[in-house]
Amino acid sequence: FPTWKRTLARRARESQMKRFCRAQAIQRRLEEIEVTFRELEQQGIKLEKLLRDENESPADQQTQWTNQLLYLVQKKNNLMTEESDLMIAVQELKLEEQQCQLDEKLRSYMNKEDALKTPEDEKAEQEILKQLVEVVNKRNVLIQLQEEKRLSEL
Repeated sequence: FPTWKRTLARRARESQMKRFCRAQAIQRRLEEIEVTFRELEQQGIKLEKLLRDENESPADQQTQWTNQLLYLVQKKNNLMTEESDLMIAVQELKLEEQQCQLDEKLRSYMNKEDALKTPEDEKAEQEILKQLVEVVNKRNVLIQLQEEKRLSEL
């Protein structure tokens, strides 16, 4: 096994491990967001009941409850934004993994000498190249989506 092939294989494993770790971190954060959503929902229900049932409460108290409710809504909206960003990141990771697999397949066909390639090999190589371009285009769309989202938030 030549050195450059071992280096490529090692780098591929390292990048795969990094993607796996990022995917785990994203999954954990999504679970944390889900728990926080439920907690915010419960707090919101309590505040709504207080606002509806306590009509004789002082105006200051009702204003405080209303402000707390608005704060919960704002917090929930921020979490929803973070969740949508994480879902985009998940899609990006999937496409990145797919791109790496296609790169590896394409490299194996391209390393084969042209004289030894069968028409089926050439057809498979072209198909993989086509799929690779599609994956790159999808990743580009995700990046554009993230950029548009970031600019709209500013």
